[in-house]
Amino acid sequence: MSIPVIAIFDIGKTNKKLFLFDEEYTIVFEKSAHLPETIDEDGDPCEDIDVLQKWIMDSFHETNSLAAFRIEAINFSTYGASFVHLGKDHKPITPLYNYLKSFPEDLKTKFYSTYGGEKAFAQATASPVLGLLNSGMQLYWLKYKKPDVFEKIKVSLHLPQFISSLFTGIHYTDITSIGCHTNLWNFQDNHYHQWVREEEVDRKLAPIKPSDSVIPSKINQQPIVSGIGLHDSSAALIPYLSCFPEPFILLSTGTWCISLNPFNNMPLTDKELSHDCLCYFTYKGNAVKASRLFTGLEHEQQVKKLADHFHQNETYYSNIGYNPEIVKEMKNISFQEDKLAEYQSYEVAYTLFIKDLVKRQVTSTNRVLNNTPVKRIFVDGGFSKNQIFMHLLSEAMPSLEVYAASIAQATALGAAMAIHHHWNNKPLRNTIIDLQYFPTSSGAALI
Repeated sequence: MSIPVIAIFDIGKTNKKLFLFDEEYTIVFEKSAHLPETIDEDGDPCEDIDVLQKWIMDSFHETNSLAAFRIEAINFSTYGASFVHLGKDHKPITPLYNYLKSFPEDLKTKFYSTYGGEKAFAQATASPVLGLLNSGMQLYWLKYKKPDVFEKIKVSLHLPQFISSLFTGIHYTDITSIGCHTNLWNFQDNHYHQWVREEEVDRKLAPIKPSDSVIPSKINQQPIVSGIGLHDSSAALIPYLSCFPEPFILLSTGTWCISLNPFNNMPLTDKELSHDCLCYFTYKGNAVKASRLFTGLEHEQQVKKLADHFHQNETYYSNIGYNPEIVKEMKNISFQEDKLAEYQSYEVAYTLFIKDLVKRQVTSTNRVLNNTPVKRIFVDGGFSKNQIFMHLLSEAMPSLEVYAASIAQATALGAAMAIHHHWNNKPLRNTIIDLQYFPTSSGAALI
């Protein structure tokens, strides 16, 4: 007898994943792929939208044919800052431009001089100036640099909503995507920014639909409900908001380390914006103040250098435990990558490196922590498994309870939980997150 499940596509920049969750939100099937990139018309690398579409549809139909499961619902979470522009035939008419693609300086000057200057604009839209990471700027760029293409656009969808439309044929916008450092949303007035209307960009955007909505569909004559998709950072918050009503910060660690505080509704200051703070939206449409560090990538690069210098493999760091004696001895020493020869061992060098990362992380997290009732911080992702990072974070933030959070695929799980009531009659469990507490000890203080 087949078991009812929900299918979730979790599309990251590097890994593309498909999960099936049962009604208890246990993963009962998973599939992943690393797809080759292509280049856009300027020679810049980007996601190959045709390859991605094919993998998604092939994977779904393959999974849907498995006799052990009965897919009742489907939803989607993807990386943000990525538009898919569709023509009259509802097919992509441009590459899926990479958000790291450079934005023309002349156009940047024109935009911000027209719409009040960088500082005022960043405050209104709750995001630093980030080039094409402000995904709305892609539409502005197309309008002025590729006007023929802009005119051909029937609708522009963020990536989660585009993937949803592959299954439903219907186009919507969701608040977690347009609220994610897009330059589209005025957080002060709670609607699209003035420029969106003045530049007639709003004509290219689909109607906004609640992020926990579903669209009744049929696949091979089989009834199924489809979500409209979510931005991955907002999706990852959902299990925590469901399980922990008391105020907390979620430190989501990966390529970016993002401190998300759903309990901070104070407007962003100029200082916060200048230090890479911004706002997201929860799937319920509430603002989440966040601060970001690009430390995951830095860690990846540094362990390669350490491995080369100390003649170890690149995963050697994962075998190193927390040694408070090293921290005590090196309390007043900072890590310097150009002086690796001065460190007596890999363990010493790596501990110093993590100590410096934690110092920066504390500064970043404090930007969204201050003056809020938060007493706990949950760390998920790669650094949650790093004993040195976790112990040092606990020592550096003694006023907080610091936990490593273990949850199977938080982003995908959040996308599933967002439409729980549309497919699952069982109550949501509040025990789906495993926590490991890291108490503060004496004598090894970081700061």
